[in-house]
Amino acid sequence: MSGRLTLVAVALAAVSLGASTPAPLRGPIVDAHNCYPEDGKWTDRLARALGTNQRPIGIEQDLVWKPDGQGGGTSVVAHSTTLAGGEPTLDDHFFTVVAPRLDEALAAGATDTWPLIVLHFDFKTNEPEHHRYVLSLLARYERWLTTTTRGADDRVRALTMGPLLVLTEAGESQERDFYESLPVGAPMLIFGTVPNVSLTTSRAPGAQSDAAIAATPTTLMPAGATNYRRWANFPWAVVERGGQGRAGTWDAADRERLRALVAHAHELGLWLRFYTLDGFAPADGQGWSAGYNFGSTSAARERWRAAISAGVDLIATDQYEALAHELTLPTTPSSGR
Repeated sequence: MSGRLTLVAVALAAVSLGASTPAPLRGPIVDAHNCYPEDGKWTDRLARALGTNQRPIGIEQDLVWKPDGQGGGTSVVAHSTTLAGGEPTLDDHFFTVVAPRLDEALAAGATDTWPLIVLHFDFKTNEPEHHRYVLSLLARYERWLTTTTRGADDRVRALTMGPLLVLTEAGESQERDFYESLPVGAPMLIFGTVPNVSLTTSRAPGAQSDAAIAATPTTLMPAGATNYRRWANFPWAVVERGGQGRAGTWDAADRERLRALVAHAHELGLWLRFYTLDGFAPADGQGWSAGYNFGSTSAARERWRAAISAGVDLIATDQYEALAHELTLPTTPSSGR
């Protein structure tokens, strides 16, 4: 297709990239967490995220399969697997909205600015029919997508850039359905994370927090990028013990821990995401999870600056505008960036 650019860049899994960011993301970027309505509220989230004018911008869509009772169904955008009935479809909520700007991007052909949007799926249900539906939906919009081809092995292949890059996580059977089932030479439309690592089976109080903060970067990411596995996705608890709710004063040890994780991910050819860095008074929440709250905007801002400085590729937050503003500020010694 005209206007597409083949990125002949890096054999990501075969060579060390040092601390450079794996192509094609030009991060750090805002990853707009839970960017969809919930319980009929907060219907402006997608408009808010796109309104930051960040390029690229990450957009998270949580997906639930909604059967139609006749052997088919559709993918709807929702946080809970118990549906109330008013949830928008993925096609209506996301693709219909972004279509004009993505078609405009194709016409302009400014391939050096692509991707413009990084679409991140969090599948809440992983039925085979759900995966097939989403894959067919992506095929319908392939003209926009950043793609590669299925090889005879798992070695990383060059990406053909489009204005939309689609990522997913490591949910049940996703790698099988989105990658392994494809014939050699078929286009790959979606890219997953490295598998999750089990750190402890202990149920003792604090055991999970202890294991997360004690795990080395190599333990958390024992293997690098493949043609399908292009990124890693972690809760903040691997950076500060107990995560947002128990975070203390941000200090040099925290900063070095963060930098070590980012450096290791990039050495393995992986993009890296951390979730979800919020800071707000309880009365100011807009459906935001208390479990992701550092307690104040200033505390969140300190972590945003550290993540920016360390080169985190996707910084997830519900405070889209505030993080977007932070990314426009110059790097200065006083900013900690």
